[in-house]
Amino acid sequence: MSDNRFSRRYFFYGTLLAGAVPRGGFGSSQSLKALGYKSPNEKLNLAAIGAGGQPFMDLRAAEADVENVVALADVDWERGSQGFERRPNATKYKDYRQMLDKQGKEIDAVVIGTPDHMHATAALACMQLGKHVYVEKPLTRTPWEARLLTLAGEKYKVATQMGNQGYSHDATRVACEIFWSGEIGEVREVHAWHGNPGWPQGMQKIPGATAVPDTLDWDLWLGGAAARPYTVGDDDYRAYAAAGGRGGMDSQFGFYMPFNWRGFCDFGSGLFGDWGVHILGPANWALELSPESLISVECVKREGTSPFTYPLKNAVKYEFGARGNLPPVTVYWTDSVQGDAYLPPGMTMEDARKIQGQGPQVGPMGRGGMGGGRAGAAGGAGARAGATGGGAEPPAGAAPGGRGRGGGRGQGGPQGTGYNCIFVGSKGYMGTSGRGEGVGLLPGSRWADYKLPNAYLQRSPGATTGDNHGAHCRDWVRACKGGTPACSNFSIAGPYTEWLVLGAVATHYDGKLMWDNAKMEFTNNKDATRWIKPAFRKGWEVKL
Repeated sequence: MSDNRFSRRYFFYGTLLAGAVPRGGFGSSQSLKALGYKSPNEKLNLAAIGAGGQPFMDLRAAEADVENVVALADVDWERGSQGFERRPNATKYKDYRQMLDKQGKEIDAVVIGTPDHMHATAALACMQLGKHVYVEKPLTRTPWEARLLTLAGEKYKVATQMGNQGYSHDATRVACEIFWSGEIGEVREVHAWHGNPGWPQGMQKIPGATAVPDTLDWDLWLGGAAARPYTVGDDDYRAYAAAGGRGGMDSQFGFYMPFNWRGFCDFGSGLFGDWGVHILGPANWALELSPESLISVECVKREGTSPFTYPLKNAVKYEFGARGNLPPVTVYWTDSVQGDAYLPPGMTMEDARKIQGQGPQVGPMGRGGMGGGRAGAAGGAGARAGATGGGAEPPAGAAPGGRGRGGGRGQGGPQGTGYNCIFVGSKGYMGTSGRGEGVGLLPGSRWADYKLPNAYLQRSPGATTGDNHGAHCRDWVRACKGGTPACSNFSIAGPYTEWLVLGAVATHYDGKLMWDNAKMEFTNNKDATRWIKPAFRKGWEVKL
């Protein structure tokens, strides 16, 4: 490994190198305290935008029965009741702007779990008041908003974190170290995939309006998105959802809420933002991908298009140029597939799988995924309770209620290789699984005899089991108290989200879209550029 490669990697991830400690120690700098950071021994006053479902769990993990929760905001008090009941002493609001106005001086840090289309708006409002922010993945719905939050992180200097908890798992770091050791040689191709979404897509009509529940402020839920009537759907929609294999979705979920918004172009980013941001995390980190090095993005296959949702199936190709002395690389993303979307030539699925009980075990077993040395069980836990805004994600390849749908993740056992992302190297293959919770070399016999390289990325302190969700949240809390910047802070999460959600943009068009990073536009398709930045509803505009 050359000194130049090491220096360049330190520039990107220097705070995560093993043993890295901030200058002056953790929380000892007076300048940090002046910026709103607290010492490790002080309690944070936490608030949340989104009180149920995923933000509920984020806040619980960040709080860890140690910090103070002083305020909760949720546009639907029925969905938010999960958080309100757990924390009766926290002041509750429907409008997070009122929460910031009334308790802003009391609040130190905010967990944000709204739908994707409100991530940037809510996060920026908090950051401008000097509040540390934990924002659920994907960081934003659009590339322009991702860059906005990257710049906001630089300007306001608060502690930030995106909720892609795989970045806190040992296996993601080990994947980087294996690649950087030269074990698989140059990587010029990466294949990643996922099964069906846990919500319907491809609908052709919007059902008629239905009454807005008394507990819901629909206008606040829409936020910066264009106004439209509320609807829970009709019989045609429920039949469509059921025919798509979503089981009890017709009784558990409405048309937009609390979870199905992910499939709507105005509100979510489809599977790109829901699971692509997890699955491609190790590739983003190890290969040092960025919007600056992105050359083009192209939807090479799509099925079941809709005027207002993402297609039923997508296959997208990202082309990146050379990064330092890393060669150009093409990244393939495929969703709504059953089994594995890619298998190395000449290698059977059985050959590719790990050999049970052999090879290094890396970190704790991932929830519903595959650990470093053992194949995980297929299926996984059922969907957690959905938030009003940021509904909790179901396990990959599982329907709401916990019914598996064909191993789209490529899990262990007879359903697939055990991987959902494969790096194609000049000297071999490496696979990762889950949210980056598993790693291995292919074929399995190579992993069985493999000795891990020396660790040089810092491991997440206080690691939990499963998907490391708790460790990821506490990583941010440590940063709020003057510790090392969190592993998915906005200087990392912003550029990552920016190039990733360009894949969602590409699903609207045929042909290759050539990216001009400096101008944030496509040079060969002016119409496609309109998807880069949202059209904010009057009164919801944002600026740095």
